[in-house]
Amino acid sequence: MPRRNRSLAAAGIAGVLLAGAAVAPATAAPSPARGDRPVTSDRTSPQEARRVDRVPTPDLDWYACYDYAECATVQLPLDYDRPNGPTTEVALLRVKARDQQARIGSLFVNPGGPGGSGTDIALAAPYFLGDEVLDRFDIVGVDPRGIAASQRVKCFPSVKEQSRAYAGLNVAFPWTKAEEKAYVASSKAVGKGCSTTGKPLTGAMSTAEVARDMDVLRRAVGDPKLTYLGFSYGSVLGQYYANMFPDRIRALAIDGVLDPDEWVGQGAARKLSQEDRMRSAQGAYRALREILARCDRAGAQACPLAAGDPVASFELVAKRLRAKPVVIEDPDFGSVTITYADFVSASLGALYGPVGYSDIVDITTTLLVLTDPASSPAARRPASATLARHAAKAREQARRYDFPYDNGLETFLGVDCTDGYHPKDAGSFPALAAKADRRDPYFGRLWTWGTAPCARKTWTVRDSDAFTGPFNRRTGAPVLVVGNYWDPATNYRGAVSSARLLPNSRLLSSDSWGHTAYGTSACATGAIDAYLLRGALPANGKVCVGDIQPFVDPPAAASRRAESSKSALSAQGAPGRGEPKRLPPVVAPLPAVGTLTVR
Repeated sequence: MPRRNRSLAAAGIAGVLLAGAAVAPATAAPSPARGDRPVTSDRTSPQEARRVDRVPTPDLDWYACYDYAECATVQLPLDYDRPNGPTTEVALLRVKARDQQARIGSLFVNPGGPGGSGTDIALAAPYFLGDEVLDRFDIVGVDPRGIAASQRVKCFPSVKEQSRAYAGLNVAFPWTKAEEKAYVASSKAVGKGCSTTGKPLTGAMSTAEVARDMDVLRRAVGDPKLTYLGFSYGSVLGQYYANMFPDRIRALAIDGVLDPDEWVGQGAARKLSQEDRMRSAQGAYRALREILARCDRAGAQACPLAAGDPVASFELVAKRLRAKPVVIEDPDFGSVTITYADFVSASLGALYGPVGYSDIVDITTTLLVLTDPASSPAARRPASATLARHAAKAREQARRYDFPYDNGLETFLGVDCTDGYHPKDAGSFPALAAKADRRDPYFGRLWTWGTAPCARKTWTVRDSDAFTGPFNRRTGAPVLVVGNYWDPATNYRGAVSSARLLPNSRLLSSDSWGHTAYGTSACATGAIDAYLLRGALPANGKVCVGDIQPFVDPPAAASRRAESSKSALSAQGAPGRGEPKRLPPVVAPLPAVGTLTVR
């Protein structure tokens, strides 16, 4: 979770961004590509080729790290127009192919965000990637400039000044007028801090600069062309690389896809909020409504909410919390306040996993009791105790964030605010958020507020070499675009429109739950692996079905994400061939989303 947040929204009670117009998920959109036919690709522009090719190939001095991996750092140009000017340090980690004799090359991976750590997901790769992929590729993760183990962006000179600037952001999203006023003030303070103290790195964190870094590092690992797997925001990075270096791709797969034109903002859409362009909240709302509809069909034995009207019950909890937060008094953990924003954020967090439908039910049934003034003390007691325990964990985590300086929010903003066009004034966001909520209930506000610090009157730092398109270049190798019908963060529409943009691409659709499709079925995972290994494309119009479907007894399928903590992964060691796989530890593209598990 890229953003530090000291409120209950940071962990425990509540604690993910982006997508598009309605797309009926009943059938897959046909692929616009003929990716299995030989094509003549567009070429890297002379300007981009000159920028990256004149940078000497870095010498990667790998050293053993984290039990089963190797690490390295390199100095790369802060500005590729000044190859001999200032540099920034970039960190890499690789897990070497298990069969070096059959090694194909390196597979670069990115977990999303922006702000996610490439070195974290590379270290986690043995827990979620297919065994043949692990046999035949070195898995390489790069921490993008400004992020994680690379030279870190820092928008404030001290934790004290950062904390004062962040004060109004410590909610999942603002609901009351007072919260909106404080959120706007803090958004302006963060934008100004990142545009002054954060320079020059904040002006050099655009996705285009990361794509240039990746091309230089592709050369450094000895690969003539890039093999890449990007999740969530990593789909944006992949599409930037595909359009900036279209003849330098061996295989490029993107899963959980954002439309790059909507990410940037083209033409008149530049004046809109990013959520107005991408409509993430629509994807989340569609997923929620489908879960509640399936709950009703499943009946009360499979879904307790079906004892009444599940849709009405969810709205009743929301209505009560909008009117008044619920306060729990617990003898062990003290006073706990749960707001409407906490409920929405926790619900969104639940939608990120394949079994999140059960958390939606648990959250809603628990809060139906806690928000009902007529509920008995005996009915309230078990739920109160569980929520209080989560609140205590949230407070403990919040205290840990005081030191050292946590730049999670700044890594997210350093990329998004520099890449895209955003409204001019942070003061316009209350009206924009309210409009989004009317269009896409519950989630419109959350998605919209996440980019308030990017308002262009206060976020004034720019990258003169940012890439804004076109995103319709013909690549030398076909691009595999993977979209999940029920993804609550990267709406399925983003995959459809991105595949239409790229003339040499193939769309793979997945009728599955949670954020991204890899690992949700043998069909999706096998298709992506076959493409990365052999360039084999799934059939045009192929739809995979997730192993886990709401309110159906789940088979023995992956439902937990792989650990992303390097210390935990190194302590566990690499799993052996044939061990059960988990889901990839993708990083969602919004800075504050929470979870609430009450079972």
